[in-house]
Amino acid sequence: MPITGAHVLLYTPRAEELRAVLRDVFGWEHVDAGDGWLIFALPPAELAAHPGEAPAHELTLMCDDIEATSSDLRAKGLEVGEAEDMGFGIAATLTLPGGVEIMVYEPRHASPLAG
Repeated sequence: MPITGAHVLLYTPRAEELRAVLRDVFGWEHVDAGDGWLIFALPPAELAAHPGEAPAHELTLMCDDIEATSSDLRAKGLEVGEAEDMGFGIAATLTLPGGVEIMVYEPRHASPLAG
């Protein structure tokens, strides 16, 4: 039986505000699973296994132009840190409602999504 998808969870005390950002700012397609509990379709995704001292996981979002994306997100009221060259790409920290911090980056690495 193959794995058919992945479900990512973001925990925040301001879940309704975060759902509004995912719906209205990011414009992601969604369904209402009941009582306003929105579940969003994510853009195409990659998965990588990195070495580390302890088990952990991280969500990052990719874009084609970090400066344009950061500017657009700031104009929509989101907090975006300054972009930094990380080697693998140019990255910034995006702060979502409830203090949820995720990385948004313009990748320089090869991607299975590119072709």
